[in-house]
Order: sequence, then structure tokens, then C-alpha cells
Amino acid sequence: MNIKFRLTLMSFLQFFVWGAWLITVGNYWFATKQWSGAEFGAIFSTLGISSILMPALTGIVADKWINAEKLYGILHILGGLALAFIPTVDNPTSFFWVIFAAMLCYMPTISLSNSVAYNILKTNNFDVIKVFPPIRVWGTIGFIAAMWITNLTGNKASANMFYIAAFAAIVLGIYSFTLPECPPQKLISEKASLTQKLGLNAFKLFGTYKMALFFVFSMFLGGALQLTNMYGDTYLSEFANVPQYADSFVVKYSTIIMSISQISETLFILAIPFFLRRFGIKQVMLISMLAWVLRFGLFAYGNPVDGLWMIITSCIVYGMAFDFFNISGSLFIETTTDSKIRSSAQGLFMMMSNGFGAFFGGIISGTIIDRFFTHDGARDWHNIWLAFAVYALVIAIAFAVLFKHKHDPKDVESVTH
Repeated sequence: MNIKFRLTLMSFLQFFVWGAWLITVGNYWFATKQWSGAEFGAIFSTLGISSILMPALTGIVADKWINAEKLYGILHILGGLALAFIPTVDNPTSFFWVIFAAMLCYMPTISLSNSVAYNILKTNNFDVIKVFPPIRVWGTIGFIAAMWITNLTGNKASANMFYIAAFAAIVLGIYSFTLPECPPQKLISEKASLTQKLGLNAFKLFGTYKMALFFVFSMFLGGALQLTNMYGDTYLSEFANVPQYADSFVVKYSTIIMSISQISETLFILAIPFFLRRFGIKQVMLISMLAWVLRFGLFAYGNPVDGLWMIITSCIVYGMAFDFFNISGSLFIETTTDSKIRSSAQGLFMMMSNGFGAFFGGIISGTIIDRFFTHDGARDWHNIWLAFAVYALVIAIAFAVLFKHKHDPKDVESVTH
């Protein structure tokens, strides 16, 4: 097998593992186990905690002591074993700790998969900027394929989703040991302080008003990033409780409907250069925030029959909402920070959005849904999504007013050409 194909297979399986359960775990939790919303929010907080704790630590290990592809394989095998154990769990507390163990293994593999791919491509004299994006796209395709398989095999509310994910993770773990060697780079200086090794030196950027504001907004928007992943499939499936919608396509194939979001994600990546060139970094971030308002608002008013167009449109808008903030935010860091701390600053951006943001978003949303929008075990989805839409709108207005950033076409040249 050639190198590009082997890395494409790695990328496909990397996100297949996640797609097999991430979107459908709400159905398993609420419909099959009938556990509470507050406790469910804590499950998604494990993604945030793991994103904060693990990538820097595993980065140090791969830099100093162990081949990156071997560490990658070990983490996937351990994470796969944790996922395989989940179906035996019979209470929310134990579920939390087992999924937490699985996420501590899985979350650092996202950045490790990039490191392994970059290392192997460079060693084989490939142009990384040109060759890597088509390889990475297969990760999203893997995520979508896993969602479809989980739905079409009738497992969107069953424990089998974890067996599907576990099988893929262990296969990927074993497969990664066959990849070309990625020995420790030893790029981290022996004299570096622990703060520098963990990438925490970027925290000094909070001393600048503009950067501090950017990171705070990243955290607040990060609170919204996982909400539709957490609740979207459950929301569509619970239309089964309304007699006129019980046998609809949306209820039977809710996960496939949700996969439109991921398909949209791959397409909107292609549109980013145009939007950045035309509007600039701040405006693209603002467009993302307004897209989140639409994402939630359309869900609030949609239904499986005459409101189906709203559900579909919401899924299409997701691509813009998700991609535009992540990529324009990353570009903002790239163009406004010192090169010495740039990689640490990128890590801090991910930590604030996918770490602290996802953590607080998971915990708080679950508690709010339980306390204010659940009556006699039934969730008031219309007002849940409206509340999320209002939240996103407040963030968008505050960002538009408070965050000042002048558009310089030179800043986006590397993306737009």
C-alpha cells in the first residue's frame, strides 16, 4: 500500500471510532437507559477535560521517549477496551468514569494522528500543505460512515454502538504499529520549564485585552459547539412520541439526517478562502456565531413533515457554524502572536473552545434542560433550542461590539491562494 493510502485509512478509522457513538449516545442514555439530563451533560464534559489534560502530556511523551505511531496505537487499543466495557455499565456514575477513561485515551489521538501524518509525509518528501487536506477529509467521511452504519444496523439506541467503536479503535491501534516509524523528535529543549513543555506559556496572552477577549469568546462559543452533537439525535428520535410523526423518515433515520451536518462541514471548508478574502477574520467569526443562532433556531421550529426543510437547513448551516469559527480563530492566532509561542497559543485556543467551553457547555446545558425544560420526563425541545439560540445571539452581539480587529488582506493570503 502506498503512503498516502495508508494515512487515508488511518484518518478514516480515527474519526470512525468517534462517529460510531458520539451523535447517538444521547439516544442510548435517554431512551434505553432513561437516565437524567444533568448526568448526561457530565458525559460530554469528559471531552472537554480530556482536551485540556491530555494532548500536551502525550505530546511531551512522543517528543522525548516513544515513537509517535506506537503511542498512538497504544492509546487506541486502551481506549477501545474502555469502549467495549461500556455496555456492562448499569449506572450513570460508572458510565461517566468509563467514558472518561476512553476519552483520556481518544482525545490526544486527534492531534497525534496529525503529527504522525505530517512526520511520515515529510520523511517521504511530500508537500504536506498540498497532500494532507485530502487525507484529512477522509476522517470526516469515516465519521459519517460510522453514523450511517450505527443507524442502518438498528443500533442508534443500543449498546452495540460501543462495540462498533471499540472494534474500529482496536483495529486502528494494531494497524498503527505497521506504519512507518515516527521516532521522538526531541524538539522540546531539556532546559524548557514545565510551563513551556505543557504549552502554558501562551497564558501570558491573557495580559493583552484583545487576546483575552478572543479567548473568553472562544470559551463561550465552545459551550455551543457540542450541543447539537449531544442532543440532536435524541431530539429527532423523540418526534416518535408525537403520533403524526411516529413513522416518519426523520424518526427512523435520525442519525443519517444528522450526518448532513458533517457532509456540510466538508463542503464549507472549501468556501472558507472566499469568505476570508471577502470579509476578513472578524467578520467570518461573526458569521459563524450568527450561523449558530440559525442552527438552534431552525431546530426549534422544525418538524419531520412540513418543517423538514428547517431541520435540513439547520444541518447544512452547521458546516458554516463549526468550520468558520475554528479555522478563522486559528488564523487569527497565526497572524497576531509571536512565532515563539504560536503553537502554544493554538493549543490554548483549542483548550478554551474544545476544553473549557465543552466542559462548561456539557455540565450547564444538562442541568438547565433538567431543571427548566423537562416536565414529567418529557423534554420541551422547542424552548430548549430557542434558549440555545438566544445564548448564541447574545455572544454574537457582544462579540460584534467588543472585539475590534481590522481586516488586512495580507493576513489571509496563505489561506486564499
